[in-house]
Amino acid sequence: MKVINAVGKRKTAIARATVKDGKGIITINGTPLKLYQPEIARLKIEEPIIISSPLSQKLDIEIEVRGGGVFGQADAARQAVARGIVQHSESAEIKQKFLAYDRNLLIYDSRRTEVRKPSRSSQGARRRRQLSKR
Repeated sequence: MKVINAVGKRKTAIARATVKDGKGIITINGTPLKLYQPEIARLKIEEPIIISSPLSQKLDIEIEVRGGGVFGQADAARQAVARGIVQHSESAEIKQKFLAYDRNLLIYDSRRTEVRKPSRSSQGARRRRQLSKR
């Protein structure tokens, strides 16, 4: 039996997915995917499963997610699931499907919030005091 471990990241959230042959059971931190809340996050995690539909029905996927917020965790989990399915299937066709749908399913998004600079304001990294001409 083939067991694949895949990692997905988004901001500070890290997801580890274990993909193996089975009956199509998917759990996130021990909770079945059907019961995962909020619903929008669940739908986001289901995207790679729906895209690779006939193959993913025969796989058991266990996802463990730590860190970040709800949607960062959802993005990390969907990336881990997509990477796990691609590694398990070893099919270039599924990889191309994922890349055509959304590049972030397989490729890490390196964007981060800019570090706050020391200035008079606490509003943000580049915020300065407003100039008054009079």
